[in-house]
Amino acid sequence: MDATLKQLVDEWLRLDKNEETLAQVRSLLESENYQELDRIMRHRIEFGTAGLRGKMEAGWARMNDLTVTQASQGLCAYVEKTVHNAPQRGIVIGRDHRYHSEHWANLVAMVFLNKGFKVYLHPGLVHTPLVPFAVSYFKAACGVMITASHNPKQDNGYKVYWENAVQIIAPHDTGIAKEINHNLTPVSWDTGVVGHSNACIMVNSDVLDAYMDSILSASRLSDPGSDTRHLPESGQLTFANSSMHGVGHRFVELAFKSTGLKPVVPVKAQQEPDPDFPTLPFPNPEEKGALNLAVSEADAAGLNYVLAQDPDADRFCAAEKINGKWTLFTGDQLGAIFAGYCLENYKRSGKPLDKLAMVASAVSSKMIEAIAEKEGFHFEECLTGFKYIGNTAKRLESEGFEVPFGYEEAIGFMVGSAIRDKDGVSASVHFAKLANSLHEKGSTVSQYLQELYERYGVFETLNSYFVCNDPRIIDEIFARLRAFENDAEISQTSTLNKYPHAIGGLDITSVRDLTTGYDSSKPPLFKPDLPLSAGHMITFRASSTVKQVKITLTIRTSGTEPKIKYYLEGSGTDRVIIREVLQNVVEDLRGPWMEAEKHHLKMP
Repeated sequence: MDATLKQLVDEWLRLDKNEETLAQVRSLLESENYQELDRIMRHRIEFGTAGLRGKMEAGWARMNDLTVTQASQGLCAYVEKTVHNAPQRGIVIGRDHRYHSEHWANLVAMVFLNKGFKVYLHPGLVHTPLVPFAVSYFKAACGVMITASHNPKQDNGYKVYWENAVQIIAPHDTGIAKEINHNLTPVSWDTGVVGHSNACIMVNSDVLDAYMDSILSASRLSDPGSDTRHLPESGQLTFANSSMHGVGHRFVELAFKSTGLKPVVPVKAQQEPDPDFPTLPFPNPEEKGALNLAVSEADAAGLNYVLAQDPDADRFCAAEKINGKWTLFTGDQLGAIFAGYCLENYKRSGKPLDKLAMVASAVSSKMIEAIAEKEGFHFEECLTGFKYIGNTAKRLESEGFEVPFGYEEAIGFMVGSAIRDKDGVSASVHFAKLANSLHEKGSTVSQYLQELYERYGVFETLNSYFVCNDPRIIDEIFARLRAFENDAEISQTSTLNKYPHAIGGLDITSVRDLTTGYDSSKPPLFKPDLPLSAGHMITFRASSTVKQVKITLTIRTSGTEPKIKYYLEGSGTDRVIIREVLQNVVEDLRGPWMEAEKHHLKMP
């Protein structure tokens, strides 16, 4: 064990007061397992992606009592310095059902109470969207949700919301990280203050009632011609619903009741919160096989739709039985469906279209962009993540736009304006409302999607990734893409410079590199509209006039996994040709672009 590692371990033993995690470290020391000690101690868990997320065990690189307390002390110090009247405005704290979530919520409350802050603490399990809603409701200075969303059972997390009830972005993330490093020694470990402090206010049912009222108001506005509260249940569709062993069932049940929707048929084996996720090693609705139990439940009940929320109920997905076979809607397909639905309802309101805006992440489908171009409303894309989508929506609102919808392809949907974050419960209600409305007309959601394709063009996605455990190889691959063309004459006569000029038989028409800050479509400065990305991220647009196909390809690194992800979408009029082109693009991506065989890259 080198001197640096010894210092890190000694510091841990000095500061940690949790017997379980102390025992883990002592056991590793006694067995001289320095490799494992290095893995959990060498690098501090990074404060980013709106907070912390990682495995629950001892060490500076992990989620545990000590790192949660340190994060809370840093957050508290930063908020007090940055937000006006922060102690009086207070903090909202919520938590899910994972192991340690309740204790860590109390640790957060303890830190803020000891610094003189008012604390609004949700006393039971809540779904993530209720925390930003409560931040707005109480006009609090910030909010914290203890959850790891759809991660495996060994993980937990710490999600931070700012005073605007949106996940934090720069400069707050780096500011908080600095304050954490300045506040590493726990001031207290006594969570007893939570139970006897007058400054600790247990959030009551008024907040939940207000949240349900906001969903009801949004559903009335979204489709005033089809108010399910006045439809008899016998005339409504029934939906099977999985909560993925998470906290969502209670909130879905209440939301359906408050909006007059027929009660869902729950997937009983996944209905109640269970931190072991016994039927789902990866409790993510996008994972292959995640909806198998829900589909079986729907088949047994003779139902044609399945809904699902991830464990903290901020994400949503759905499936429909079409001609006897189940089809899972992709995140991009659901994005198009919700966008079309919101557009129709906005038009019905008679408001001017130039005051309508929608938002999507840069790696999501370009279908909303196409709809906006044809219909005349404002579309804006932003960096990946709802911290960017929510803040973009807030900015557009301040500019006079109405923003009823935003989404990212990873099944995150913001429908309505009450919460500027993804909300699986709200999305479930709006999907059910749309399905019921279509059912009354003798149609289905899949048929509605096909109508959108006929109106705005066919869009097909083919997203995947390459696994690469060596960061140096990843850097080499991206460096090579930025110096791909060696012909000086070509480089001098094209704004694409030395980036690739073709892929899959299509000519590349533009390149946007959010790592270097270059956009070939923005002369004369060639600066992108979006902020730079912390990792590698390049977007290529290409087309073929012969095949009448356009493609958008974004290649980016993952902030949490050893992957090079790609997001590939084709659009045109002929789905068969689009799919053929996408396959050709993937072949070029795998071959001359990524050199997957040479670099031993793995694909799923």
